[in-house]
Amino acid sequence: MSRYKDEVCRICRREGQKLFLKGERCYSDKCSISRRNYAPGQNGQKKAKLSEYGTQLREKQKTKSFYGVGEKQFRKYYTMATKTKGKTGEALLTLLESRLDNVVYRLGFASSRTQARMLITHGAFDVNGKKVNIPSYLIKAGDVISVREIKKDNGTIKVALETNEARPVPTWLEKDTEKLSGKVVRLASREDIDLPVEEHLIVELYSK
Repeated sequence: MSRYKDEVCRICRREGQKLFLKGERCYSDKCSISRRNYAPGQNGQKKAKLSEYGTQLREKQKTKSFYGVGEKQFRKYYTMATKTKGKTGEALLTLLESRLDNVVYRLGFASSRTQARMLITHGAFDVNGKKVNIPSYLIKAGDVISVREIKKDNGTIKVALETNEARPVPTWLEKDTEKLSGKVVRLASREDIDLPVEEHLIVELYSK
């Protein structure tokens, strides 16, 4: 899957809000949104009026960027969401929250989802006692995510834990800092997800 390789702060500026793509930097005065709260490019300070399609597209792009998911995989999640009970948009967000890289980030073992993906692909985590190195792995209620024994002295994880100490863990997760593990109490509901996105616009876009 192709990855965005340009400066990620440009994504936040394009969307006009923080997407927390660079970990600790996003909480500091160095955040690009704090310094230049307008879209990148020569005409970035001009306010363009979006069409209905443009508004729907921006919501989709923002959500993709927030979770670090490409178009092909995002559409796959949407298809899965349409086959579940309840509202499709909310089911889509629940699936995205269920990604292993997101759970590792939510537990505070990584400072960003990008960093979480790197740690996972390097074999830093077990799920229910078995090594999983696939960032897109979908966790289930009752799953236990833990730092592998040989990775417990990993400097990146230690720094992330110190940095994220004050960041609250979502209520759908339980964290054991001493054991460097976390348990999925239940899957995330819409009320648990702090992403300021109107998911119904994404559903409208894909329904056309």
